[in-house]
Amino acid sequence: MAHLVFVYGTLLRGELNHRLLESAVYVGAHRTEPCFTLYALGGYPGLVSGGSTAVSGEVYRVDDFGLRRLDRLEGYPRLYGRRLMPTPCGRAWAYLYRGAVGDRPVIRSGDWRDLSRDGGALAAAAIRFRRDPNHCSRRQGATGHN
Repeated sequence: MAHLVFVYGTLLRGELNHRLLESAVYVGAHRTEPCFTLYALGGYPGLVSGGSTAVSGEVYRVDDFGLRRLDRLEGYPRLYGRRLMPTPCGRAWAYLYRGAVGDRPVIRSGDWRDLSRDGGALAAAAIRFRRDPNHCSRRQGATGHN
């Protein structure tokens, strides 16, 4: 079965975890309605419902195996939940962060690449990967998130 997935962080083209989408089909770019908040969580972002930010990302078509791989990376359903959202390409799964955001910085532009371009996010991802005992994907070698 084919699934559409909206990605907005380390799964984007040119980002750290894009390799997980090697067998996926790129469907198109998408910017959400302005109803989210995008947080910088160190080496990866967290999308949360509510707010007034339109988030930039890409839509991919994945098979069941590809969706399971993404679920593992995202720590679904514990760390991230999934929700279908409308896109011009059809309804796509988006991973929404379930953790506490506290005083985490907001990515006001809604574009993860505004932070990841300087390379600092990649170092932060490696640090988080080693330190976060709550993330179940660290055993599979994942180093960041959507």
